[in-house]
Amino acid sequence: MTKDETIYRMIKSDKEGGFRILLDAYQKPVYYFIRRMVVVHEDAQDVMQEVFVKIFLGLNKFRGDSTLSTWIYRIAMNESLRFLNKKGIKVVSADNVHDELIDNLKASDYIDYDDKMAVKFQEVILRLSDKQRVIFNLRYYDEMDYQQISKITDTKVVTLKVTYHYIKEKIKKYMVEE
Repeated sequence: MTKDETIYRMIKSDKEGGFRILLDAYQKPVYYFIRRMVVVHEDAQDVMQEVFVKIFLGLNKFRGDSTLSTWIYRIAMNESLRFLNKKGIKVVSADNVHDELIDNLKASDYIDYDDKMAVKFQEVILRLSDKQRVIFNLRYYDEMDYQQISKITDTKVVTLKVTYHYIKEKIKKYMVEE
């Protein structure tokens, strides 16, 4: 039995403690995934709260077509993108979106600002499109395989591989430019 299956059974069998089990198992990785998308800690907390409420209320709708963690990350991705859209970030140009996210990054304690390479790395990630950021974050930070990312993003594996390669090249190019 996998970790996801074990957790799912524990949640289903313990309605009272199920929410605590769910949070203990997924809160930290989901928070960091959301934080990498929305940048600001307070926004990430708001989105995460919405995600876990939706997960817990929707557990009866979970069909098991994917793993529990894949389902959770898909909800987290959708809620993060919905938050960014609702915040009005999509209304402005793509450059303004990236500039606003970078400004949010610089106003937060998200990274060590004495490490210029780390700052530059985060800036280039924030300059990716939303979908590219999702793919990069799931592959690079969450170390998911392409099959799982495919289920989360509803994208073909071959397309993900090409996109990830393109993203890596874009990051490399940006990192060596001065």
